[in-house]
Amino acid sequence: MVGFLKKIFGENQRKLKKLDKIAQEIEALEPEYERLSDEQLKEKTEQFKERYANGETLDDLLVEAYAVVREGSKRVLNMRPFKVQLMGAIAMHEGNIAEMKTGEGKTLAATLPAYLNALSGKGVHVITVNDYLADRDATEMGQLFEFLGLTVGLNTAGLSKEEKREAYQADITYGTNNEFGFDYLRDNMVLYKEQMVQRPLNFAIIDEVDSILIDEARTPLIISGTAEKSTTLYIQANAFVNTLTRDKDYTYDEKTKGVLLTEEGINKAERYFSVDNLFDLEHVSLTHHINQALKAHMAMHRDTDYIVKDGQVVIIDQFTGRYMEGRRYSDGLHQAIEAKEGLPIQNESMTLASITFQNYFRMYNKLAGMTGTAKTEEEEFRNIYNMEVIVIPTNKPVIREDKPDMIYKTMDGKFRAVIEEIKERHEKGQPVLVGTVAVETSEHISDLLKKERIKHNVLNAKNHFREAEIIEQAGQKGAVTIATNMAGRGTDIKLGEGVRELGGLAVIGTERHESRRIDNQLRGRSGRQGDPGMSQFYLSMEDELMRRFGSDNLKNMMDRLGMDDSQPIESKMVSRAVESAQKRVEGNNFDARKTILAYDDVLREQREIIYKQRFEVIDAEKDEIRHIIENMIQSSLERVVHLHTQDDDEENWNLKAIIEHAHANLLSPEDIDEKDILGKEPEEITETIFAKVKEKYDAKEEEMTPEQMREFEKVILLRTVDTKWMAHIDQMDQLRQGIHLRAYGQDDPLHEYQIEGFNMFEEMIASIEDEVAKYMMKAQVRDNLQRQAVVKNTKAVSGGQKEEKKRRPIVRKNRVGRNDPCPCGSGKKYKNCHGK
Repeated sequence: MVGFLKKIFGENQRKLKKLDKIAQEIEALEPEYERLSDEQLKEKTEQFKERYANGETLDDLLVEAYAVVREGSKRVLNMRPFKVQLMGAIAMHEGNIAEMKTGEGKTLAATLPAYLNALSGKGVHVITVNDYLADRDATEMGQLFEFLGLTVGLNTAGLSKEEKREAYQADITYGTNNEFGFDYLRDNMVLYKEQMVQRPLNFAIIDEVDSILIDEARTPLIISGTAEKSTTLYIQANAFVNTLTRDKDYTYDEKTKGVLLTEEGINKAERYFSVDNLFDLEHVSLTHHINQALKAHMAMHRDTDYIVKDGQVVIIDQFTGRYMEGRRYSDGLHQAIEAKEGLPIQNESMTLASITFQNYFRMYNKLAGMTGTAKTEEEEFRNIYNMEVIVIPTNKPVIREDKPDMIYKTMDGKFRAVIEEIKERHEKGQPVLVGTVAVETSEHISDLLKKERIKHNVLNAKNHFREAEIIEQAGQKGAVTIATNMAGRGTDIKLGEGVRELGGLAVIGTERHESRRIDNQLRGRSGRQGDPGMSQFYLSMEDELMRRFGSDNLKNMMDRLGMDDSQPIESKMVSRAVESAQKRVEGNNFDARKTILAYDDVLREQREIIYKQRFEVIDAEKDEIRHIIENMIQSSLERVVHLHTQDDDEENWNLKAIIEHAHANLLSPEDIDEKDILGKEPEEITETIFAKVKEKYDAKEEEMTPEQMREFEKVILLRTVDTKWMAHIDQMDQLRQGIHLRAYGQDDPLHEYQIEGFNMFEEMIASIEDEVAKYMMKAQVRDNLQRQAVVKNTKAVSGGQKEEKKRRPIVRKNRVGRNDPCPCGSGKKYKNCHGK
């Protein structure tokens, strides 16, 4: 054990030696840079940018750039970074975490790597835990950056897209983790490239890095919304399907479980729903509902594919016959079955986009962090983020007295002792900060202090702006502040006049947190920059952490010794037991976060594919988009042909089904029939049909301007991809929630999730290709095209702003019905002429 500790501390010392050497080089430049005028100092920024553009690396520029920031800081902020701050700043530039104690000036230290990395022109994000700190740091540190010729942006919730884009275009952008994450998700839901606000993610410096990357890593960012699926449409589609006759109104392919409306069925639908053209883009949703209702009736059989249990549709696994609790069919099929069975139709609110902080921050080219407490979680930082934790020494020795824990038999006894301690210190004027784990505890202590008529402030993280103000006043003479352990991170408690002589700030913990980091964070509020101070934790055998890890024996021992509530024990053995309990909880929490990440990694790969494809569509020019669509049509066609020509005996090939598919989805009956593909190999069949598709595509092109055609293609692609992807995310969410039940069947839930998630993704891609092919070839091209959001009323769930998506009005024109004579005068019906 001793050897292991020596190795860890020895490693840290080696890193510090290296940092110290570079810091000395920066310090050596001070006299030279002091002689520069303000203008000469500012000119350095342009010189650095030029040198970077000419091939020098940021590492090459580090010593000089840091010397410039240090000199600028003295002139603008009247603050001179200490050597230890320079060391922390170097560690951050290297993509590591600088563990710097409270009051050691992390905010100022972050300006150095922010400036250096901004020279590349790719943008730097400085991320804080709340809007107040982001605003404060952007304003205060912004003066320094602007003096040196860089631009500073502030990204907060509620800004317009233009304001956000401007904030992201700045060299250095301040904001909260939630807002950066939500902006990434929103950017991948936009309909036009110009609506995106973020640039590619380059370098982020995260303040209170343990809080953001560890404590908040278990809650993903989610944007939810109401999909354009109304319950009534499922019911209406179900009622309509009940009026249809097989083979007359629709065909059913047993092999593919595919159900297709015939020409007669299409006419019936148009009459039933009073629409002119079922394949008009305006009626995409209606067509989809009808198709799913048909599939629910023909392809999905009760007690074979699913059962109805407790008023819910439960899927039966086709391979094992097991009930797949928590899993739902995708793409509205589950709702269609619910309508068929006369059950309540569920799931109208959907998860449209989600990402964990772990996966969001791992997309940056480089990541750095700073906090007062990270060493205990170093393994997690290294494994998940590839960041080392470097413990930076304090500028002045810490002289705070950390007293051993006081342990009481009951909570009542503990709280009485805490109030006595506060009273005693308050009477002599020493400021006291009382840390609690829960909001309820802070309110209970507040009630007890009111009875004693002791004036105090309660801070339980309900108001960030008020929070910082209270915390800053907490070091004044006679101040008593009750705060949850997480409150006040990032703000300094400066000691008032005469407080040093009274012993500095007294920190009293009323319970141990399940994480040692949070306890250390609380202790670190006192004794900053060589100030005196004191910290002590008061525990009871009834505390949650003690109860969870067997305090019964100790409690019995206290009873046997006749110890009452007023007698605490100071026991190193108990303190060690508490620490060991904390280590166990930290281990459990790490495992939980690793599991969440493993599950999100499945979705991450899929998300990257879809977002990349989506961006290609939005960004595509001229022929690129047609090329994408033609590939999709060909892929869809190949699947159908392959499915019906698998048999070695050509006699068993189902050419009729191939032609029916072509008529229903791609071409008109006049374009192709069975004899055109008779006697051909599967590849030739695909080529024959695809050649006809391209001819029809060319004919469509001639009807419109190239710009209109490209927009038409983008409308179809974006709408299809968004509809299918959002339904898929929702299904993955449903799957994730129910997958743990697989463990009862001796299966590994994660492995099952990976396999099923992959299969669902493959199905979704095939479904996108099929739908794009159908709408591209069957939809009527009109000149009033516009891209529309698939969902409305989107809402950012993890602390973001609600955001409404406005839909532009559709301009209705007099349109020709599919069965009307074609206006071109050919004498044919419109659907068989220019309406193909």
